[in-house]
Amino acid sequence: MNSIASNLLNTDTPLDELLDATRKIVDTDLKPLTVKIDLEGYYPESVMRKLGSEGVYRQHLSDMRSSGIPDMGAAIQAMGVVSHECMSTGFAIWCQDTCGWYIQNAANSTVRDNWLGKVSSGNVLGGTGMSNTMKAFAGIEDLRLKGKRVDGGYIVNGNLPWVSNLGKDHVFGTLFELEGRLGGSVMALVDCNAEGFELRLSAHFVALEGTRTFACIFKDVFIPDEMIIDDDGAAFLRRSRTGIVLLQFGMGIGNIQSCIDICRSVEPLLGHVNGYLDDRPDELQEELDDAVEAALILAEEPYETDDDYFREVLQLRLTAGELALKASQSAMLHTGAQGYLQTAPAQRKLRESYFVAIVTPAIKHLRKELDTLAQAA
Repeated sequence: MNSIASNLLNTDTPLDELLDATRKIVDTDLKPLTVKIDLEGYYPESVMRKLGSEGVYRQHLSDMRSSGIPDMGAAIQAMGVVSHECMSTGFAIWCQDTCGWYIQNAANSTVRDNWLGKVSSGNVLGGTGMSNTMKAFAGIEDLRLKGKRVDGGYIVNGNLPWVSNLGKDHVFGTLFELEGRLGGSVMALVDCNAEGFELRLSAHFVALEGTRTFACIFKDVFIPDEMIIDDDGAAFLRRSRTGIVLLQFGMGIGNIQSCIDICRSVEPLLGHVNGYLDDRPDELQEELDDAVEAALILAEEPYETDDDYFREVLQLRLTAGELALKASQSAMLHTGAQGYLQTAPAQRKLRESYFVAIVTPAIKHLRKELDTLAQAA
């Protein structure tokens, strides 16, 4: 571990203190911005950096904890606190956490020493350009980035349609196919300031617009050896995949709990008629509590590579996506016309829930992966 990373280590923050600090930032800094983030696409950079200063992005990183033991569960729960208020910001946290996860799992100690402290503290913000990679390894699409070996690194060309939590001075992890090596791929950390690299705003979304999501264009971008995470992309993905998917539970947990809370908030006024609806809040709460308990148990082994274990992770991730859809529809039906207003939380949660269901790995992707694993068993 380098001296910079060592200097960032503190006594590991107890979970209750971490979550209390996160709630305070949500209440004082994020809540006043939520509607602006949703309707105007505002990116809450100051909130992101403040969360980093409280240690939110280092809980799951063994090198950034004095105990040396990763606490993936703490990272998931902190993300859930933020996603309960604003899943756009929760998704940005997932991007930041996952970028740190890539660096933590780097085979190349240089990239880990140079960048882990910066990303885990929020001093450098980062994203994850692995949607295409995960789809490609599942046989859904081809790798979009191609690289060739040159002196001191690689030259990369291609494009990624949507990568989030990006901007000037940001970094992100991605994987490219290696020319001349059949089936070969390389995992790298990309500097958004690299020559030949361009961020291009190519779309506007119905939700999660405040996430700085861009198309990433690579035109003869040189990625030096000191930015290479692993020369064997397939091996990297296998040892990192469990953590990547586990971290997404933070978004789902926050979204689902907020929908349940919305249903309960209108009970004094509408409970006499809402009782005729399906998917009542107590029923949803029981389903969520079971899913959270199972997720936190799985999160105790984020480095597990066994296919049976990963199948459990995928199945539970599928449950989270399906439950988010059910809970958000319930929130809309329970609130009625009040939830249909432009600034109403219920309709925002509905739009956010679809993101839980379609972000890679999407529901259809998860079902395909689970079918593939079942056939291989």
